[in-house]
Amino acid sequence: MLEQPHFGRRLKRLRLERGLSQAGLVGDGMSTGYLSRLESGERRPTERATAYLAERLGVDASALTAPSPQRSLTCELAAVLSAPSGTCDIAALGRAVDQHADDDPAARWQALWLLSRAAGRLGDYPQERRHLLQLLELSELLEVPELRVRSYVQYARCMRALGDMRTAEPAAAQAFSLARAEELPVSDTTAALMVLIGIETELGRLDVAARHVDELERDWLPRTEPAQAAEGWWTVAMVRNRQGDHVSARTGLETALRLLEGRDDLTLWIRLRAAATAAALEMSPPRLAAAERWLTEATSVVDLIGTPVQIQELRALQAHLAFHRGRTDEARAISGTLLADEDLRLSYRDRVRLSVLDGRLMILSGRVDEGIDRLQRLGRQAAESQNLDLAAHVWQSLAQTLADLRLPPTADSADPTPQPSDRGGRAGP
Repeated sequence: MLEQPHFGRRLKRLRLERGLSQAGLVGDGMSTGYLSRLESGERRPTERATAYLAERLGVDASALTAPSPQRSLTCELAAVLSAPSGTCDIAALGRAVDQHADDDPAARWQALWLLSRAAGRLGDYPQERRHLLQLLELSELLEVPELRVRSYVQYARCMRALGDMRTAEPAAAQAFSLARAEELPVSDTTAALMVLIGIETELGRLDVAARHVDELERDWLPRTEPAQAAEGWWTVAMVRNRQGDHVSARTGLETALRLLEGRDDLTLWIRLRAAATAAALEMSPPRLAAAERWLTEATSVVDLIGTPVQIQELRALQAHLAFHRGRTDEARAISGTLLADEDLRLSYRDRVRLSVLDGRLMILSGRVDEGIDRLQRLGRQAAESQNLDLAAHVWQSLAQTLADLRLPPTADSADPTPQPSDRGGRAGP
């Protein structure tokens, strides 16, 4: 006989698979109260009860009593957590989550957390979102503030990566509000604030983001551990860079990288160098020597142990650096190869910025109409999805590229879209 609570979980699963209520299953031969206690594991089943329920379910009694051929979710979770680095069977954990929907909610939360992080590391953001939606539901059920905040933070990051700012912003705001209201540890509150700042910046709310950066510097960074402080200083640098304060931005970047000089957390070490490279290329004027140094450092590690998404991110940065160095053929070859990849895993922002580069290269190579059309389409899409900082980058890039061709836009100052010209320009959106 299968021991409780496993008998009850299997019984409930079989009942639900057949769309039966408790009353519909028991009929006249058993009380719903007794069935409820069986399903919850409070009562051990008798042979007579097992035979009756099997008949009502239309299965052999062994379907209720035979040992499960699969390991429980808890066992799979233990196997993953104890596996040597890089050897765990994450797919088996995913199957266990699907097969044991009624298992311990806390164990299920932890399993979904691991699955969502694994999907995020691979750049599979749609799959990460599916796991995180279940995670959010479980977090509300468990009513543990730390789990709720961490779920909302990760969900906000995922939706930002997908370019869905309308969903990302309230999730981040909820995480930060809850972390402060529950007086959670500094690490949770800081994580929520950092993701909120990043989203506010993407939404073009630079004044709000700047106020939150002041709070981050004043109240939270002095109390965080070095790894999280490094992320915090990168967040500060990102906003200062958007404000045009490149001196403070450089200071923030250098502080972040200095705090994480060791390679104990290689994922964060790579990510910060990639982020620093991108920031250096966006400065005015771009800091090309620093960008090249940081990109070379990150590439030396990614070439050995990098994931597909890390490789693609660094290749995209190599294309941007080549463009700034004037090596347009190299930039065109890299961007064209990446954008043609059916398994492109870049975030929405990185994908759009790479497409902008490709459009600029079209214009500079003489395909003016095609390049302008592409950039205008990207600008409209970014604006419609509330990625206003990204939309500004698109229009600025278009204007700069036309200026480089001595085709200055003729639009008024409120509309950066180029107007028709005798060289093949296009009307604004």
